[in-house]
Amino acid sequence: MSTYTLRERLKGVSLIFACGTALFSDGYANGIIGPVNTLLRRIYGTGLVSEHYSTTLNSVVFAGTVVGMLSFGWISDKIGRKFGMMAATGFVAFFSLLSAASSGANHSVNGLLTMLIVCRFFLGIGIGAEYPCGSVSASEQTEGKTIAKNAQHRWFTLATNSMIDFGWVVAAFVALVMVWIFGPHHLRAAWRLALGLGFFPAAAVFAWRFTMEEPDLYKKSAMKTVKIPYMLIVRKYWVRLAAISLTWFIYDFITYPFGIYSSTIVDIITGGDSALTTVFGWTVVINLFDMPGTLVGAFIVDYLGPKWTMITGLLCQAFFGFIMSGLYEQLKAHVAGFAVIYGIFLCFGELGPGNTLGLLASKSSPTAVRGQFYGIAAAIGKVGAFVGTWAFPPMIDAFGKHSADRGATGPFWVGSGLAILSALITLLFIAPLDHDGMAREDDIFREYLEQHGFDTSTLGLVGADTKTSSIPEEPEEKVSKEVV
Repeated sequence: MSTYTLRERLKGVSLIFACGTALFSDGYANGIIGPVNTLLRRIYGTGLVSEHYSTTLNSVVFAGTVVGMLSFGWISDKIGRKFGMMAATGFVAFFSLLSAASSGANHSVNGLLTMLIVCRFFLGIGIGAEYPCGSVSASEQTEGKTIAKNAQHRWFTLATNSMIDFGWVVAAFVALVMVWIFGPHHLRAAWRLALGLGFFPAAAVFAWRFTMEEPDLYKKSAMKTVKIPYMLIVRKYWVRLAAISLTWFIYDFITYPFGIYSSTIVDIITGGDSALTTVFGWTVVINLFDMPGTLVGAFIVDYLGPKWTMITGLLCQAFFGFIMSGLYEQLKAHVAGFAVIYGIFLCFGELGPGNTLGLLASKSSPTAVRGQFYGIAAAIGKVGAFVGTWAFPPMIDAFGKHSADRGATGPFWVGSGLAILSALITLLFIAPLDHDGMAREDDIFREYLEQHGFDTSTLGLVGADTKTSSIPEEPEEKVSKEVV
């Protein structure tokens, strides 16, 4: 029998979710701006809400996210995980409300949009901060003694990537509900309330995190009070950082721009019906395609490991991408079949790199610089999303010079080819991760520092209890058989 009570095991899992669940705000904030753009155009017309404003609204959050990832990566390591997490949720809560209250001088539309763009940038900083603070802390909580070894990766995935995907689904559903409630003649209230609702999950997580302590791994191995030997760290970890960053860039380059196909599918299915309830309803369905991938993948990753789960997801995604490219002429006549294969394409993206990149970024580096390692890799991924969003329309035009079908299938050829490239990079340059791997990585890192004359007695928080758990430890073989 396990010496851990159900309450103790649930507390361990709840700490993981307290750290990672705020990424729901990432999915919600990125997912809600598309419907809000649609509502703004319906209210003010395409003359005032130009394509320039719409593109800027979609893109500025990426810029803020990159700033948040890079700056809070350092804050996470040097000031503390908890401070970073609290600041991140504060940013998201405050600027969600401020976005909803956007207004211009003399009620001008241009002023309203400018304020909304500025608020979205600062909201992006808060979202970006969650990656090197919340996700990193969640990964460190997975190696607590109350968490079974064969469930460590699972809980991290469910608390992070699954929350992001769920945020996208909820965002689309909230937009639909707002239109149901307010109708087509009160859309101003609909878009403001849709943005403002982003305050509540962030505020709830803020309260949830308030009484948390720093993770035990951080207490034991932080470089909070000493100078970080960056040259030694770069010399040892630059290859794995480069490999993870490049695969994250490719994943976001593929994933974010492919959202353009959801609108195409919706337009075909509805026969061009412009009713908001119809458009938003089908957007909910499209976003739901991600959920099976991330949920099933969460239970696969503990058995295959993050490296092989990622390779499996990428190769399967490439396979279905090539099917859509090669059989596009036949599939476009059967839109249901196209939508299903498109959904499977998205599913495998979430099962593979969507679920595992965060694991690889957080568990491939030592605790002392984990926030910065993760922040750099995630920021490069977001740059990929930004580049892909701008690169795909010209790519479609270039392929489409010969025929419309080639213009539609071109991105799938490119995306599938990049997925195979990413799988090769993962195979050759990314090491497998074991359970309890972060503690072992810290031990290896300490030995490496000592070999180069660094005083490792300065690591850790002054006066902190560096034991891995305050709960009595039980034999390892018993812990590994637990399901929680």
